[in-house]
Amino acid sequence: MKKILITGGSGFLGSHLCEKLLSSKNHVLCVDNYFTSSKKNISHLLDFPNFEVLRHDITFPLYAEVDEIYNLACPASPIHYQKDPVQTLKVNIMGAINMLGLAKRTKAKIFQASTSEVYGDPKVSPQKESYWGNVNPIGIRSCYDEGKRAAEALFFDYNRQNKIPIKVGRIFNTYGPRMAVNDGRVVSNFIVQCLKNKPITIYGDGCQTRSFCFVDDLIEGILKLMNSKKSIIGPINLGNPNEITINQIATTIKEIIGSKSKISFKKLPSDDPMQRRPDITLAKKKLNWKPLVSLEKGLKKTINYFEKEL
Repeated sequence: MKKILITGGSGFLGSHLCEKLLSSKNHVLCVDNYFTSSKKNISHLLDFPNFEVLRHDITFPLYAEVDEIYNLACPASPIHYQKDPVQTLKVNIMGAINMLGLAKRTKAKIFQASTSEVYGDPKVSPQKESYWGNVNPIGIRSCYDEGKRAAEALFFDYNRQNKIPIKVGRIFNTYGPRMAVNDGRVVSNFIVQCLKNKPITIYGDGCQTRSFCFVDDLIEGILKLMNSKKSIIGPINLGNPNEITINQIATTIKEIIGSKSKISFKKLPSDDPMQRRPDITLAKKKLNWKPLVSLEKGLKKTINYFEKEL
């Protein structure tokens, strides 16, 4: 039985990861400060004897005896990470330093949940891991984009300098049950608006693209990367390469729900990327991983979850 620490463990991705690791008979320590997450996401796991929950902010040091660390702690949607940009930078940089320090002391393997946002508003598509990105270092999204880029730099420096076993996954747009109703992301926004027959809010002309990966596929990718051979450290893109416009995803969700919602166009926020599509060649080759859940099937499962939440 491995002792596994998951920061951000009660969040959208973290709660699914806790669930999956518990099903494999591991001892899981879920750490969260509930800045954007919900205790409800892990309530069904509390009866597991090998599940612990600790309220803690990882911008402060944490002392525990663990074999593996998954560092997922960070607000992931613009509406949340822009609410307190200084704290977002702190959790990305100081949180990474504290978790890497813990990994160094315990000789634990550590996974960093990086993001496709390290590519910024890309000038190439699809985005390969070798692409250095096009990021505004002083924009309203830089607290997240540059925070994640700095965290990656820290992980690789700790690996080179201290021989810490690291794994870095760049996570692209992910959706599924347990997304927060108010997180402001495209899929959750559109589903909630359609279920309430309210206007579907699209920023810009809706021609910008995203690639949506269902949460079950993403978690499988994270685990395959974490359990890959020592020489595979990343960064590795984890996402669905099927590109779709914002207009198309809005229409698809509206049709599945049978909503009467009309589309309302608003001004595009600053630094919002026009394209987002992962090149997952490396994940296929190194991890034997690719997404399996179709967009329609994943959306139906997600809509079913939100119907119960609203």
